Amino acid sequence: MPSLLVVHHSPSRSLQSLTDAVVAGAHDPELQGVEVVVRHALEATADDVLAADGYVLGTSANFGYMSGALKHFFDSTFLQIGGALDEKGGAGESAGATAKRPYGLYLHGRYDLTGAIRSVQSIVTALGWKQGYDVLGVLGPVDAGHEEQAYELGATIAALI
Repeated sequence: MPSLLVVHHSPSRSLQSLTDAVVAGAHDPELQGVEVVVRHALEATADDVLAADGYVLGTSANFGYMSGALKHFFDSTFLQIGGALDEKGGAGESAGATAKRPYGLYLHGRYDLTGAIRSVQSIVTALGWKQGYDVLGVLGPVDAGHEEQAYELGATIAALI
């Protein structure tokens, strides 16, 4: 059975509502036979990543970067899941076990999401993951429209696997 891994850091009500909507979308009744595994970023392991066929990542945008929890997730799993670096320490082309798997990303912040998006995308590029849905970035309050987009994000990535 295909498996979708949702790795998130949802310290606020706003992010938790987006996470809940992503998970609900991944469980859409029209989708059959997809296991959805939800892990907090500080608890997700390389084994979780290797067992999954696709990923949805959720994070806050803190000081122009992804959350420390999501960064810890990447730091603690990167090489084990097939990350590749070039000779200068930049993103290399991954041929690892997780390369070409689809991913989605959602973020919430108050001021700017640019650096957080860029930081996540540079790491998933080095993993060889393929973006399967537009980045959902929310500045300020989360409304029903954002939750609907989060639902679609979860459903789309689940459907791709």
